[in-house]
Amino acid sequence: MSWDDVQSFYKHFLMNSHNKPTVAKPYAESADQNKEPILAVLRHEFRKPGLVLEIGSGTGQHAVFFSRYLPHLTWQPTELTSNLGGIELWLAEEGADNVLNPKSLDVCAAWPEQSFDFIFSANTVHIMGWPAVVSMIKGIGTVLKPGGRFCLYGPFNYQGRFTSDSNARFDQWLKSRDPVSGIRDFESMNELAAEVGMMLLKDYEMPVNNRILCWQKAS
Repeated sequence: MSWDDVQSFYKHFLMNSHNKPTVAKPYAESADQNKEPILAVLRHEFRKPGLVLEIGSGTGQHAVFFSRYLPHLTWQPTELTSNLGGIELWLAEEGADNVLNPKSLDVCAAWPEQSFDFIFSANTVHIMGWPAVVSMIKGIGTVLKPGGRFCLYGPFNYQGRFTSDSNARFDQWLKSRDPVSGIRDFESMNELAAEVGMMLLKDYEMPVNNRILCWQKAS
């Protein structure tokens, strides 16, 4: 993620931190910039028909875009309750038949009782505190079907090191906003995934110093 992306992507999160309701259709420039590279990965990893749980759908732009080009999937967007209005606006204007109404999901609270064939999340774990990251991965372990795949997009460190100077600056910016946030270590994420029965399939290099980590739950 580049510095140019920061302000636009986090606008709705900053609004949420002040408990302000979404009153206009939100927009994240970074979602437009990364949607094509992410789609190329999802075309490969989410090939079979199935139900996708998106964790932290943000503005809803990804849900609208991916569902359009992956018609064999049914897309379930989720967000914190205060951000659902923005997603609903996107769906009302540009939604597809294979996108379900967005649902509230707090990763530290109750998870859906249903199970999912695929799970996708973008730019979430570095804005959460570590206990929330742990809760998120544990929750995924309970709702992802055996053989199902989980794709996680964002920046990651390797062996405790930043992959670029821009990621190091981004981490400083995150911590200045919220000391419990920050870019997560790949090894720690992979260990959490293994604890809930998920095996790493591939680590994709993505533009602007991001990655997509793809795991599969044991059958």
